Amino acid sequence: MSKPYQMCTRCVMDTSAGDIQFDAQGVCNYCTTFLQHSGHIIHAEPAERQSQLNAFVERVKRDGQGKRYDCVVGVSGGVDSSWVLVRAVELGLRPLAVHMDNGWNSELAQNNIANLVQGLGVDLHTHVIDWPEYRALMQAFFDADVIDVELLYDNAMLAVNYQQATQHGVKWILSGSNQATEGLSIPKSWNWFKHDQRNIRAIAKAHGNVKIRTLPTFGTLQYVWAEFVRRIKWTQILNLMEYNKFDAMRALQESHGYKPYPYKHYESIFTRFYQGYLLPQKFGADKRRVHFSTLIVAGQMTREAAIQDLENIPYPSQADLDNDRQYFLKKMGWTEAQLQDYLSRPERPHTAYPSEIKLWNLLKDIYLRFRR
Repeated sequence: MSKPYQMCTRCVMDTSAGDIQFDAQGVCNYCTTFLQHSGHIIHAEPAERQSQLNAFVERVKRDGQGKRYDCVVGVSGGVDSSWVLVRAVELGLRPLAVHMDNGWNSELAQNNIANLVQGLGVDLHTHVIDWPEYRALMQAFFDADVIDVELLYDNAMLAVNYQQATQHGVKWILSGSNQATEGLSIPKSWNWFKHDQRNIRAIAKAHGNVKIRTLPTFGTLQYVWAEFVRRIKWTQILNLMEYNKFDAMRALQESHGYKPYPYKHYESIFTRFYQGYLLPQKFGADKRRVHFSTLIVAGQMTREAAIQDLENIPYPSQADLDNDRQYFLKKMGWTEAQLQDYLSRPERPHTAYPSEIKLWNLLKDIYLRFRR
C-alpha cells in the first residue's frame, strides 16, 4: 500500500523516496541525518577549517615533491570540480586535470573546461571512450531496465582518475564532491553502488553479450589496492573551506569565462536528459529534490525558491527538452516507439544481476571494526 503524499517541512524531500520517514514536526530523516553527519563540516569554525586546509595542502605538497604533479583533479565542466581546480592552483598545488569524454559532452562543457585549463595554465588529460562500445553498453543498461545508467560513466571516471594518479605517482585525488552542495544522501532506490564493476559486466553480458574492451572499469578490489596498498586518497577538499555554490559560480564567470548550467550535472547532454526526463518519467525520481534539499539545509537556497522551481519541468524550457529528446534518439539510434516502450516497461533492480555490493559491505564492516 502506497504512502499518502507528504513533503518535508524543512527541505523538499517527499514520499517519492520510498524509505522516507517523518518526525512529529513533519521533518524527514534525510535532512535530519544530513545535519547529524555533516553539520560540523558546514558550520565549522573558520579558524579551525583554515588550519585543517593549511595542513592538508602542506601534506599534498610534501608527498608530491620531485614529481610533475602533486594531485589529480577530475573535471566535468560543472561548478564543483571547476572550483576545486581553481582553488588547487590558488593554494599553490600542481594539479593534473583529468576529464573523461563519453560522447555526450555539451559544447558548453567543453568550452568551460578549455577556458579553465588554459587560464590556469594546468595540464589536461582527456580520456575519450570508444563510442560504439559505450553505446552498446548503454543499450544493455536500457534493456536491463535498471535505474542507474550513469553507473557506466561514474565508474569509468573513478577508474581514469585512479589510473592517472597511479601513472604519475600521485597520492591525492581532489574531488568536487562535498557536503555543502551534495551531502544529502540520494535515496538508495534512485541510484546504485558506484564501484560495482561486476554489475556492469553482468548486465553487459546478459543484454547483447557486449564485450568490454576499452572502457575503464573499477571494482571493490581495485579500490582496496589503490587506497590501502598504493595509498592514493580520494579527498573532498571543498569540505576544508567555506564553499558556497553560487559565490563560486559568480567567481568562475567573472575570472574564467565560465557559462553556468540550469541544474547540477547538466554539463552532459545525456545526464540532463536522464535526470530531467528519463528518471522522472520511468522511475518517478526527481534528483532536484536531493540537490535543492542539500542547499536549503546548508543555507544556500530558500525552501520557497525550491518549491517554486519544482513546479516547472527540470529543463529551462520545453523546447530545450524537445531538442535533447531528438538528440538522444538520433545518437542512440532509437525510434520514438522504442523510447515509449522503454518508458513503459517496469524497473528491474540492479540486484537482479551479479554484484559486488555484498563484498563491499563485508569489507566495510571489517574496516570499521578494525578502526574501532
